[in-house]
Amino acid sequence: MSQKGDPTRRTPTVDEPHARRPPPPTHAHPTLQVDEHGIGWLVLDDPERRMNVFTETVMRRLAELVEETDRLVAARQIRALVVWSAKPDSFVAGADVDAIALIDKAAEGEKASRLGQAVFHQVEKIDIPTVAAIHGVCLGGGTELALACRYRVASDSPRTRIGLPEVQLGILPAWGGTTRLPRLVGLQAALPILLTGEPVDASKARRIGLVDEVLPAHGFQGRVRDWTLAIADGGAPRRMKRPLLTRLVDDTAPGRALALSTARKSVTLKTGGHYPAPLRLLDVLKEGLSASVDRSLRIEAAAAGELISGDISKNLIHVFHLRERAKKETGAALGVKARPVEHAAVLGAGVMGGGIAQILAYKGIRVRMKDVKHEAVASGLQHARGLFADAVERRKMKRREADQRMELIAGDVEYHGFADADLVIEAVVEKMEVKRSVLKEVEGHVKPDCVLATNTSSLSVDEMAKALARPEMFCGMHFFNPVHRMPLVEVVRGARSSDEAVATVYRLAIDLGKVPVVVADGPGFVVNRILGPYLNEAGWLLADGARVEEIDDAAREFGMPMGPIRLLDEIGLDIARHAASSLHAAFGQRMLPSPPLQALAGTDRLGKKNGKGFYKYEDGKEKGVDGTIYQVLATSLPKGAREGPDDDEIRKRLALAMVNEAARTLSDRVVRRAGDVDLAMIMGTGFPPFRGGLLKFADDLGTDSVAASLQELADRVGPRFEPAPIVVELAAKEKSFYEAFGE
Repeated sequence: MSQKGDPTRRTPTVDEPHARRPPPPTHAHPTLQVDEHGIGWLVLDDPERRMNVFTETVMRRLAELVEETDRLVAARQIRALVVWSAKPDSFVAGADVDAIALIDKAAEGEKASRLGQAVFHQVEKIDIPTVAAIHGVCLGGGTELALACRYRVASDSPRTRIGLPEVQLGILPAWGGTTRLPRLVGLQAALPILLTGEPVDASKARRIGLVDEVLPAHGFQGRVRDWTLAIADGGAPRRMKRPLLTRLVDDTAPGRALALSTARKSVTLKTGGHYPAPLRLLDVLKEGLSASVDRSLRIEAAAAGELISGDISKNLIHVFHLRERAKKETGAALGVKARPVEHAAVLGAGVMGGGIAQILAYKGIRVRMKDVKHEAVASGLQHARGLFADAVERRKMKRREADQRMELIAGDVEYHGFADADLVIEAVVEKMEVKRSVLKEVEGHVKPDCVLATNTSSLSVDEMAKALARPEMFCGMHFFNPVHRMPLVEVVRGARSSDEAVATVYRLAIDLGKVPVVVADGPGFVVNRILGPYLNEAGWLLADGARVEEIDDAAREFGMPMGPIRLLDEIGLDIARHAASSLHAAFGQRMLPSPPLQALAGTDRLGKKNGKGFYKYEDGKEKGVDGTIYQVLATSLPKGAREGPDDDEIRKRLALAMVNEAARTLSDRVVRRAGDVDLAMIMGTGFPPFRGGLLKFADDLGTDSVAASLQELADRVGPRFEPAPIVVELAAKEKSFYEAFGE
């Protein structure tokens, strides 16, 4: 297409030979032009945002352009309409989340949903072929707009992802997505998209019938034009035919009932019933699929209003904003730029080192991995290869792509290739003298501006820095295990770490798809420091007569992904004891290890890794509580019959132990903001997002209530619950954590 007819290169107008109309104001968005072929291009290009977002203003403008299109159709001045994004790597990112967050009444939410549905209903009624041309990210309202079009084509770019992530914000697709998607692709194909919020790539979208064609990303606009012209000339796309068994489930009342019942059981099992959106979505599908489209849309809107005004949605949107803020920051002072990392090196080829090397290579970074023994290097390479194989098996990447990424990793016992490294990550054994020695040695094999980072989980970054000639180029980069699954990276700023070093590590974490949180050097940093009292309190609860399953069940009912005692087994009881002793040495009596956990020190119980812990394990799978554990702990447990704490007491003690220590991390300036604590705990421990984060949960209780409860526990249970001074201060001032430690 010539530049004159290219709607992404100039202010769109209605071109000759048709009657010329006044061009829209240059600030208008979206815009409409008709090219020389009679194709209308409705162009989305928000000048104020990196991605297109549907605000109220944009939706009103879209409605105006649909009316304009209808007039052009009536005048026979347009043959087809293409909805196109001028953004280089995205279609539409969704609706304005800030606007969603402001809705606090169900009726208001329902009204907003009906307005969006009305605009997309106008799109659906346009009496010419309408084509959504999707390249890059297409989420939420963007997908709903595409569903309202008669046809959808997508580019084969790996950036193309199509989804409806509303459930992750505690709501449901309410501009027609819940109604239209299952009618287009069938219930079984729609359920995973709707219930998980996870997007699909172009290839899968084609397989399930979400898009009609996948076109090469190169020359995408011209290919879209040609495809649309063929449709306008009477052609029809080849629809993917669903198998007979799939159609029997999707298209019959008994089949749909079975699919929805199975989905409900799965959702309840995975969420514990804490997240109302997916369950409410299933209700809408159950009622709406047997009704007319108009009736289904009304049901959809009413459900959206209920969800959008609820506390769970507000908390999940709060977490969304925390994540978005982390993506936009640098981790350092304003104006400081991160150094690009094209070549990296990893010291230590254990499970952690192999996992770090794999995720670097997965993102296209060339990696050198070094260890002192060839066998260790081979093991690290094998671990990385296994992770790539798993990604292929889970259809996260193709075999050829996995092989190409694996070729980016090389291993040796020498420092070959380290001179090219932009960053080196140390992941050797967790011993200070070893780490200092290794870091000092590697510093002599890298260029002066190479950033060095340690993956330590508990040792002092400042102490390690003393061994270096260039401590300003050194900081912590603490990944959580397993590296490929855990999203958090604690970026540890040492006393002498430069802004450049911190910004480089922070940016790399984002590029790797991780969520970085900057923390100061200190015992346990943030996550392990807060987790320590939580795990230790589980031991004190055992000492007070609670059973293992009672403690873990209460924690899961609160929303934790697993109970604290099961987590101790997962971590490894030997590692947990080492961490507990380190925290005790640093913080004194409030971190005194509980008697039951101390009692295990002389046993061979290591937890999941050797099949013997609080639970029994077979082939790595948990098989229930090991009944003999109480005999092992006999000397540390209460004598005779004794009624242990109830579920409410268990939850209260576990949660407040974390809140109290989190407050201390703020007053100690380990982190600057309450939101940093909450993001770290959600991404590093699985603290329930539906509660908005640990300190958001405390703020919802009220700092006065938190202070009073901590004092009551301190008087009754022990001085470890003595409220942190900052909690007492905030309670006296009637201030929340977020008010005192916000931006």
